[in-house]
Formats: sequence, C-alpha cells, structure tokens
Amino acid sequence: MSIVSRLAARTGGIVIGVDEAGRGPLAGPVVAGAVVLCKPRPSGLDDSKKLSAARRLQLEEVIKRRCRWAVGVVEVEEIDRLNIFGATMLAMTRAVAAICEQLGEEPDEVRVDGNLTPQGRCTDWRWKARPIVGGDALEPCISAASIIAKEHRDRMMRELAEAHPHYGWERNVGYGTPEHVEALRLHGPSVHHRRSFAPVAQLEMPL
Repeated sequence: MSIVSRLAARTGGIVIGVDEAGRGPLAGPVVAGAVVLCKPRPSGLDDSKKLSAARRLQLEEVIKRRCRWAVGVVEVEEIDRLNIFGATMLAMTRAVAAICEQLGEEPDEVRVDGNLTPQGRCTDWRWKARPIVGGDALEPCISAASIIAKEHRDRMMRELAEAHPHYGWERNVGYGTPEHVEALRLHGPSVHHRRSFAPVAQLEMPL
C-alpha cells in the first residue's frame, strides 16, 4: 500500500489543497499549487502572504521533501485569450491533474481557496471540489498550496527579470508598482505583459 493510500485509510480519503498566485500582476503567468499533506504535516503553515520570504522558502523545502505537490502554469498568451478568471481555473485544473498523475489515484475532495472552484467552469475538471473563503489561512493543505504557488511563480519572475531587466520583476514580480508602470511607459510592454489588462492595453506601444 502506498504512503498516500495509507494516509487515505487513516484520514478517510485523499484531500488535495489548491491555491493560486499571480491573478493581479500586469506581467507573467498565473500559477496554481496543489498539495496532499504528509503526516505529521509541516508546522507553521499559513497564508503565503503572511509569511516572511525566508519562512516561505523553508516551508517550501519541507513541503516538497515530505508531501506530494504539483503546479499548474498558464502563460500570458492563454491569460489574454481566456481572461484571468478562466486562466486561473485552468491553472488549478492542471495542478490537480498533475498531482493525480503522480499519485496514480483520484482524490476524495479538492479544497480550493476562495468562493468559486473550477467545477463546471473548466472543461477538464472532474473532481469533487469545495471552496473555502480565506482557505489559505484556515486550511493547512491550501496554505501549503499557496506557498508552493507563490514560490514557484516568484522564481519564474526572477528568471524572466534577467532577460527583461527594465521592469524590476525581481522586486515586484510583475505587479503594477509605480516602478513597473513607469518602466512600461518608458520601454513599452514585453512579450510577457498581459495585453488584456488595462494598464498595459492603454499604452498601445509596440513590443
């Protein structure tokens, strides 16, 4: 019997926590994390936004080493085609599909941060889902997913910043800070900017 199967037997089923990072930025992908917690679960889990960068990094290492996890990434082209809500639902679906492939089993429930889930909103979603408002602070498996998603996306933005140094993505991770908006005015949008977002669309500048 696998570790996950033994866990399911003790707890009454496999539960996956899901959260996203990157709905609001002007640039970069939206990323969803999915986590099945280990036993005992990592201590100190909380909403990733409430944790220091150092603590998030520590918890990410523990989660990746001891728990089952996956990410789903939706790039800018799909965000602009679908809209950010549809892209977020797709990222969550990809994350859950990836972790199910790892497990070789289907979950009994997926717990999703927020008041909506991809159920009925994304074609490939096939799992029982429960939305939990404020779940990233209330539900440990969602807290873990929020940490995985944020750390993964922040790392992606730091890598993109090396090729596009004008925008300060290593500091603002794509959010519309004054520094970022001013750089957009001076240099125009990059290929990683979301042209469906008003602050970018209004510039009407070439690549």
